[in-house]
Amino acid sequence: MRHLRNIFLLGLVAFCSSAVKAQVGVSRNDLAWGFNGGYLLNQVSFDPTIKQSFKGGETFGLTLRYTCEKYFTAICAVQAELNYANLGWKENIEDSEDTYSRDVRYIQLPLLTRMGWGRERRGGQFFLVLGPQLGYMISETEHRSTPWVGYPRPNNVTAQYDLKVQHKFEYGITAGLGVEVSTRIGHFLLEGRYYYGLSDMYDNGKKDPFGRSANGAIVAKASWLFDIIRTPGEIR
Repeated sequence: MRHLRNIFLLGLVAFCSSAVKAQVGVSRNDLAWGFNGGYLLNQVSFDPTIKQSFKGGETFGLTLRYTCEKYFTAICAVQAELNYANLGWKENIEDSEDTYSRDVRYIQLPLLTRMGWGRERRGGQFFLVLGPQLGYMISETEHRSTPWVGYPRPNNVTAQYDLKVQHKFEYGITAGLGVEVSTRIGHFLLEGRYYYGLSDMYDNGKKDPFGRSANGAIVAKASWLFDIIRTPGEIR
């Protein structure tokens, strides 16, 4: 399974690279950059299962977008971001007064293919994004109630407590939909995304407590981009 995931990830990277090189439509040479920020809801897919509710966290960072062509009505671009994201999980503990959550903070690098439909300047546009995402954990913090009993737990799963993240590097796939409004003072974007982690936070061998421990996040974010380079001429 791990090899299949790696092959799929490499295929996505190749797809994004081909989108940059493709020049079968009307050429564009637009470069924009700016800021993004939003809120996310994350759960960790544990095996054996740990019952959870969504854990909220902040995310923000920088966005760089290059628009390379317009193919019929589709506006084709590639986009890279450098983001901070507060992931982790929040346990839903039954039959106990205990509460537990963990903040797991990452620096993330999404590499996205972007397709848009609508007006390129002075108007609205609908778009979708898809591509691989890399991440590196920079810190983690446990939050538990006082007093702390530590039992009972569904499935008797308690190995996660005090267990530090073992794999700081992670990768996965992200996809989303959004709308953009372009004005004289920049491009304003509002979008929703889902991130599906393909890598595990903990060792997943036969003797390890978890066979799977991957992030999965729903993200709502807004962005403000400024043009650095614009294709000359009148573009609608």
